[in-house]
Amino acid sequence: MGYLVTIFYAIVQSITEFLPISSSGHLVIFHQFIPLTLVDHLTFDVILHAGTLLSLIIYFWRDIVRLFLGFWQSLRNWNFRYDHQQRLPWLIILGNLPAIIVGFFLDNFWENAFRSVYWVILMLIIGAILFIVFEKISKRNRELNTMNIKDALLIGVAQILAFIPGTSRSGITIVAGLGSNFKREEAAKFSFLLAIPVIFGATIKKIIQLSSTSLSIDSLLIFILGAVVSAVVGYLVIKFLLRFLQRHSLTTFAIYRFILAIILILIFI
Repeated sequence: MGYLVTIFYAIVQSITEFLPISSSGHLVIFHQFIPLTLVDHLTFDVILHAGTLLSLIIYFWRDIVRLFLGFWQSLRNWNFRYDHQQRLPWLIILGNLPAIIVGFFLDNFWENAFRSVYWVILMLIIGAILFIVFEKISKRNRELNTMNIKDALLIGVAQILAFIPGTSRSGITIVAGLGSNFKREEAAKFSFLLAIPVIFGATIKKIIQLSSTSLSIDSLLIFILGAVVSAVVGYLVIKFLLRFLQRHSLTTFAIYRFILAIILILIFI
């Protein structure tokens, strides 16, 4: 049963990590009824981050290669303004700076201030409203190659809200992209590329914390199985969302978030 539960959580977290529906909102529900047994939460976080990172690397490996090449070229022959391949890696770095700075100095604050089902419910509702509003007001006529420093920093500042459970990192960054009039799929692509260094850093941090913990054979098998399941499902979810957003709005996810908020209210309030 422990293996099945771990696989179940790996699937749920992979889906909710990338879709703009809040992984924390779902975990609040599932942890009440389906507890983890064979593996502790720290190990499970490692499984999640390793698997989701792997799915991002596999799906965007061509883009990642171009990002490294562009970054290297920028160091040799700076052409930030006119060369999109050089500009994008620096924009990803700039976009992550706000969350890195805030997370570094206020890590304990976020952990203690917002760990409540009430915040999850509130942010689910606020996020749903933002989806609907920005779908209405956004022109959605910009490509990723037109992104500038202002756009990257705006999306980066919005990413700070993802520290509050119920927000959805992908959701709030896509909304910020819409606010700058990017096409949905372009905003989502930048959101995923922006997530790679974030998830990489979180994975390294968890591995360091876990390094002093001895793992049993069962725990090790769960670790590998969970990471593989998370990676496979994550890859499929990324592929689905990017295609979905080419023709469909965020309204579907807004409705889902409203329903999830109602379910949480009925269970916990």
